[in-house]
Amino acid sequence: MRLLLDTHVFLRYISADSRLPASFARAIRDPANEVYLSVVSIWEAVIKHGLDKLPLPAPPARYLPLQREAHGIAALAIDEAAMPHLANLPPLHRDPFDRLLVAQAIEHALTIVSVDAEILAYPVPRLAPA
Repeated sequence: MRLLLDTHVFLRYISADSRLPASFARAIRDPANEVYLSVVSIWEAVIKHGLDKLPLPAPPARYLPLQREAHGIAALAIDEAAMPHLANLPPLHRDPFDRLLVAQAIEHALTIVSVDAEILAYPVPRLAPA
């Protein structure tokens, strides 16, 4: 399976947060799966950290890529190919970062890993928490 982690899933995974569903942790660790973190998530974290809405042990622009690499998670760049999908998404979610993650998942045939009900309302493959 090819997985795209929502920002909160990645943050909970790297911090061993007990709120992360065990099925998500297993899927992320499974070597048979390709796991991605979008630069959109880094961008979102940098902004939220700068607004004092996201406490992290170090500045996110350095800390999160190091954590992504340490956990064997691939980076997913933003590319123009996702923009037509973004433009065609119904207005189910107001968060532009999450909408872009959905568009990337559609473009790159990725399964979204999230507990955000608004993301999961989009017609995109998703990993259900168990």
